[in-house]
Amino acid sequence: MRNFVDEAGREWVATAVEEETPRHHGRWHLVFHPAGEPGRALRMREVRWQSAETAERTLRTMSETELRRRLRSLERRVSPAGALG
Repeated sequence: MRNFVDEAGREWVATAVEEETPRHHGRWHLVFHPAGEPGRALRMREVRWQSAETAERTLRTMSETELRRRLRSLERRVSPAGALG
């Protein structure tokens, strides 16, 4: 889990969530949510890991610029205005 601040000054959490699936690889995927609001999760299922350890290591080493870029791309997909709904 990793906290970061977006361009608007809002605090976000980047984390990995395990998907319930019978396959043995790529079960963990990237999820963003506003700090303190885990129920408002934005899932980036195209970013996957084989284990929680790999996900944690990757998130720990990602730059804040990369986290913000990925979050922006998700927000654009969720709403044309870029707002969470």
